[in-house]
Amino acid sequence: MTDRIVVVGGGFAGAAVARRLEKLVPEADVRLVAPDDYMLYLPLLPQVAAGLLPAPATTVALSTWLRRTVVVPGRAVGVDLDARRVLVESITGHHEALPYDRLVLAPGSVTRVADIPGLREHGRGCKTLAEAAFLRDHVLAQLEIANTSTDPEERDRRCRFVVVGGGYAGVETAANLQLMTTDLARRFPRLDPSLVTWHVVQHHDALMPGLGRRLSEDTRRVLASRGVHVDLSTGLTAADEGSVTLSDGRRLATRTLIWAAGIAPSPLMAHLGAETDHGRLVVRADLSVPDRPEVLALGDAAAVPDLASGGGAVCPPTAQHASRQAPVAAANVAAGLAGRPTTDYRHRDLGMVVDLGGSDAVAKPFGVDLSGLPGATVTRAYHLWALRAPATMTRVATNWALGALHGTSAVRLGFLHGTSGRLAEFEHTDDYLDADATRAAIAALS
Repeated sequence: MTDRIVVVGGGFAGAAVARRLEKLVPEADVRLVAPDDYMLYLPLLPQVAAGLLPAPATTVALSTWLRRTVVVPGRAVGVDLDARRVLVESITGHHEALPYDRLVLAPGSVTRVADIPGLREHGRGCKTLAEAAFLRDHVLAQLEIANTSTDPEERDRRCRFVVVGGGYAGVETAANLQLMTTDLARRFPRLDPSLVTWHVVQHHDALMPGLGRRLSEDTRRVLASRGVHVDLSTGLTAADEGSVTLSDGRRLATRTLIWAAGIAPSPLMAHLGAETDHGRLVVRADLSVPDRPEVLALGDAAAVPDLASGGGAVCPPTAQHASRQAPVAAANVAAGLAGRPTTDYRHRDLGMVVDLGGSDAVAKPFGVDLSGLPGATVTRAYHLWALRAPATMTRVATNWALGALHGTSAVRLGFLHGTSGRLAEFEHTDDYLDADATRAAIAALS
C-alpha cells in the first residue's frame, strides 16, 4: 500500500519538505496543501511594498520546484488527529478531507493583532504578497490625493504614515517605504516633499533589541537622518479612520496605520486539540508531536526545542530555522515509514540581517556587528543565497541593479481597489475550525 503523506503549508519550509520527500520516498503519495501556487520569501516583502521589487521577484513557483508532489490548492482549516484526516477548504470554497499516514505541519504565521480599539478595522499589514501590493497602492494613493487637495489638514493627514512595531519587519517596512515616498513626492508638482513624514512607534526602549544596543542605535540614527520620527517606549492605544492615539497621549492625524508589532503562529495549531506553547504546537526535538509520532511540525507554528541554546529554550520563529528544519523533518518522515530511528534538530542561529533601503543596512553574522556598506553587502548576499532558486535570484539582483541606476519606479496598480485591507481579510485568520467542528465537517463529507 502506498504511503500517504500530507504537507500543510507551501512556504519555503513546507515546500522544501515535499521536495526532499520526493527523493527520500519516491514511491509515496505526497500532497502539499497550499492556498497559493508559489513559495514566498517573506524578508523581501518590504521591498515589494516600496516598489523596489515586483511581486513575482520574491516568489518561486511550486510547479517548477516540485516534480511528483500533488499541490492541493486550498487552505487546511482543521485536522482530525484521531481519524488522520486534514480538512481542506479549496480556493473554490469547497471542502475536502485528505487522509494521511504521515502529516507535516508547516502553516507558518500570521500578523499578531492586539486588542486595540480600531486596529482590526484600520490597521494594515505587510505579511503576505497581497498585503504588500495593497500597501504600496494605498501609500501611493495618499500622495496622489495630497497632491490634488487644497485642504492643509487633509494634505497633512494623507502625508503622515505611522508604523507600529520597531522589530525587523516594522523597521524594514518603514525604512523602505520612506525612501519610496520621499523620492516620489518630488515628482508631484503641488506636493512639498517635506510634508511627507514617517513615524515608527515601538513599545520597547530600543529598535530591534535582539540585534544589540550598537546596531539598534545605528538603525535609529539612519532613520533619524532621513527625518523618520522614532518613538520608543510608546504604544498604540486607539485608531480610527483619520488618526491614531499613542500611549503618551498624542493623537497623530493619519490615514495610514501599518501594524508590524510581531507575529503569531497560524491559528490552525490552536484548533488541533494538542498541546501548544503560546500558540505554537509543542513538538519533540525530532519535530514529532508527543504521543503522535505520525505528525511532525516545523517553522513559525512549532515550538521546536533549541538544543544549541539549551535551558528549555525553543527556536525563534525565523526563516533561518524553518529552512533548516525542513530536511530534518523530511528525513524523519522517511525514517518513521521505514522503522528507523529519527534525528533531532540542532542548529545555532547564524545571525540576522536588516535591509534599510538604498545602501543602508545592519547585520549581525556570527555575532559580528556590521552597518553601512559592509552591512548592506552581507544583507543582500544573504538574501540571494537564501532564495536558492537561480531564476528568482537573477530577478531580484536585476531589480536591485535597476533601482540603483534609475531609482524608484513604483506605480499604483489599482487592481485592489475596493478591498478593505483588513488584516483578517488578507490572512484568513477567521477561517479555522476547532477539533469538534472539524470532525463534524469531515463526517459530513464521508
